Amino acid sequence: MMGELVLAAPAILLSLLLTLVMSHFLPLLLNPKAPRGSFGWPLVGETLRFLTPHASNTLGSFLDDHCSRYGRNEEKLFQCSYPKPIHGILGKSSMLVVLGEDHKRLRTLALALVTSTKLKPSYLGDIEKIALHLVGSWHHGKASKITFCDEARKFAFRVIVKQVLGLSPEEPVTAMILEDFLTFMKGLISFPLRIPGTPYARAVQARERISSTVKGIIEERRKTGSCKKDDFLNVLLSTNELSDEEKVSFVLDSLLGGYETTSLLISMVVYFLGQSATDLDQVKREHEGIRSTKGKEECLSSEDYKKMEYTQHVINEALRCGNIVKFVHRKALKDVRYKEYLIPSGWKVLPVFSSVHLNPSLHGNAQQFQPRRWEGASQGTSKKFTPFGGGPRLCPGSELAKVEAAFFVHHLVLNFRWKIDGDDVPMAYPYVEFPRGLPIEIEPICSES
Repeated sequence: MMGELVLAAPAILLSLLLTLVMSHFLPLLLNPKAPRGSFGWPLVGETLRFLTPHASNTLGSFLDDHCSRYGRNEEKLFQCSYPKPIHGILGKSSMLVVLGEDHKRLRTLALALVTSTKLKPSYLGDIEKIALHLVGSWHHGKASKITFCDEARKFAFRVIVKQVLGLSPEEPVTAMILEDFLTFMKGLISFPLRIPGTPYARAVQARERISSTVKGIIEERRKTGSCKKDDFLNVLLSTNELSDEEKVSFVLDSLLGGYETTSLLISMVVYFLGQSATDLDQVKREHEGIRSTKGKEECLSSEDYKKMEYTQHVINEALRCGNIVKFVHRKALKDVRYKEYLIPSGWKVLPVFSSVHLNPSLHGNAQQFQPRRWEGASQGTSKKFTPFGGGPRLCPGSELAKVEAAFFVHHLVLNFRWKIDGDDVPMAYPYVEFPRGLPIEIEPICSES
């Protein structure tokens, strides 16, 4: 009997292998007009090549090969469709993954919040106080070194947690949320293996803890009737259109968007300005002009923000060159014809933003950082500039990120000169980060403005 099992084992393994190979390649065989290419290896596909690190101001060999093969195109027949493991971390009510009327309802609320917030004096005042406190901590009377990405994250987190939950950095609950949020972020881009101890599993647990913390804050406000804080949560508590679960997810989405993306944008601006003395001088003169019209302790206003025109050019160019969000996930809702190809219903498609941003036919000298290309151009989203997505999926908080970056740059350029310490280039893994955290040498040039 044992001998028969031993003899049968190779046949069983061969049968399993053939089944695996056939199920992997069958979709391509059944769709002869589908875009030609490779399905890669069974189970892993072309994932390893897709994840190969590359400079964020390039497409990388994988995307460059696929974009040149199939062209750069996105129709109106696709639906947002993120991998299921993303749903497991973000939650089923996250604005990033919900569809149809649910997404429309959440986004309408988000836009209303952003519109009422972005130029509100209290919000602008919070940004400035947090920026001044952070850059003030660098003043040692002499040159020093900092890991700038860490500092940018501190700034972005303090701003967003204040705006969303009304919390200040010194409150114990803020530190608790940050610790869980960092665990959550690490798992968001990890291998989706839900085994105890893995980054993914820890991220799911961290989200549950953050949700519990936010629910506790909501219950406390309802119990004490403390709904006078000027923050997002106050607005959420005043609406009956969302369930408590949706409100918690909305808070988490706001923290996610206001933390990683904003901090990386600020780091990109500092990185590119650190390599262009001409652009840095132009930005500095712009902010000196704004500051010269204000009293010593006078805060920046919405009118001052509107005067930061060249700073906006720099921010747009940093977004174009840095490609913080390289692509999004979509799914064909029906059979879609593109040129001679047929994209079958249900197949996944990746609209690659960086292929548009780095396309030399759309942007002259596309590999070069040239903020002046935005002079006289639309500052908003267009078909050739989509750093925050587009259409109904355009990030509602994109303008808030720009305001925060501009205010931070104001106090940075007026108080410090800097240079990048060594060689550190933003890399895509495919998520974008600076491998060394962007170490810079800073030197004070004046007292606090």
